[in-house]
Amino acid sequence: MTNLEVLGQAIKRAQFRNHRTMDAALRDIGISLVQWDALRAIERMPHASGHDLAIATFQSDQSFGTLASRLLARGLIARSAGQGRRLEHALTESGRAALREGYQIAFGVLDELFAPLDEEQRAALLEALQVLTTDAPSS
Repeated sequence: MTNLEVLGQAIKRAQFRNHRTMDAALRDIGISLVQWDALRAIERMPHASGHDLAIATFQSDQSFGTLASRLLARGLIARSAGQGRRLEHALTESGRAALREGYQIAFGVLDELFAPLDEEQRAALLEALQVLTTDAPSS
């Protein structure tokens, strides 16, 4: 019988390894994994509110607001007034360039991280994780 505590810890260790390795690699282009994740969310959700982007990046509204202010100060994103008090976010050309560079780095890092698994194992892992996260309650 599978020890579910060990399974949960293994998932957490794999995620930690992924984050640590990706963060270190992205530092070479001057951004963190959290910043790159925000840029990806803004690209996927053009003109989204800070609240929507916070949810998409697993952050609180306040944390995302602080992160967005840093990205704005670095010229990686732009903010504009939306409906009511809503601020909408968009990538600048510098932000798009950082995102492109980040993707190049990420492809190499992820290829290396998942190298021990063959394609069948990767597909099975993806399917299992999708089953676990489908209709998962969000916090």
